[in-house]
Amino acid sequence: MAGIYIHVPFCASKCAYCDFASFPKEIGKQEAYFACLYKEMRSRFAELKEKRFDTVYFGGGTPSFVDPKYILGAMRLIKECANLSEGAEITLEVNPGTIDRNKLRIYKQAGITRFSIGLQSADDDLLRRIGRIHTRVDFEKACDVLKGYNLSADVMIGLFDQTKEIVKNTIDCAIAGGVKHISVYALTPEVGTPIYTDYLNGELPDGDEVADTYEFVVGYLKEKGFDRYEVSNFAVKGYESRHNLNYWKRGEYIGFGVAASSFINGRRFTNVFSIDEYVHFLLNGKYAEASSEVIEGDDAKFEFLMLALRTRDGVDLKVYKSVFGSDFTADYSKAIKSQSAYLSVTSDTVRIKDEYLYVQNHIILEFMR
Repeated sequence: MAGIYIHVPFCASKCAYCDFASFPKEIGKQEAYFACLYKEMRSRFAELKEKRFDTVYFGGGTPSFVDPKYILGAMRLIKECANLSEGAEITLEVNPGTIDRNKLRIYKQAGITRFSIGLQSADDDLLRRIGRIHTRVDFEKACDVLKGYNLSADVMIGLFDQTKEIVKNTIDCAIAGGVKHISVYALTPEVGTPIYTDYLNGELPDGDEVADTYEFVVGYLKEKGFDRYEVSNFAVKGYESRHNLNYWKRGEYIGFGVAASSFINGRRFTNVFSIDEYVHFLLNGKYAEASSEVIEGDDAKFEFLMLALRTRDGVDLKVYKSVFGSDFTADYSKAIKSQSAYLSVTSDTVRIKDEYLYVQNHIILEFMR
């Protein structure tokens, strides 16, 4: 099984922390963009007839910001050209304030089954400071429109003067809205974003404060029935994101649109980051790849473990052996020994102990040595 990712690079405005390929000033290019995206999809799917796809994910940008006819068009093309599983998980990212019942009617036609809502915080002052254009009430209205659907919400920690009480209220707000999946991301100030200046000025919490907030989140969400199945992702049992689980299992996926990445037949490739460049390539009958590499040997093994160790279940030793033909504990005996205090090792799996999952990057680095 493989996944499909479609990038929608348009949004109403750029958030202070955003480093993604999103272009609020280029909304006038959406017709040309989607025409080229459909062209890319037809060509790629013609080459991937043997692949079966189990998930579709519309990310951005803000997919719910564009005319919903483009989402419907993409889904019709997928159903026409791709080998899509019955009961596939089909997710659309939405921002509060950009969803209404008319759009939902068209999304229902398209076959969307899951919505990921960009809440970030339920504190209106905090939302304003990070450049979000919605309010808590907008989120509540969005949940009301989407009532009955499989809902996920994004929550950020590490923000200005963000107390545990504010985070708790945000989680409570999400759960009250019917959310069964919550992604919790620690703010990473990226060079070139407005919030990076605030970071340099010491206006954001330090690493220890963020780690403390994260531990609070883990405990509180557990109380509320949300299990952590990946370092940043929590779900009521049965509501885990199938699309993201495929990434963490190093499954295959095909990405369409600006800046979209793909991993097919051992090759990883990423499209250009400019709408104009993307359109230029596709109009001239070419794919808009900016980079491409084949991942094999030790690099493939490390990538497999790096992704797996982010998850609750860790490395499945039988799967590793079936994929690479070697024994994980033998291949990484030195790192397993040096990191033994942080690992749980059984005859079936090697995983990072729950209490150390937040600092998994430091542990995983030891597997590179």
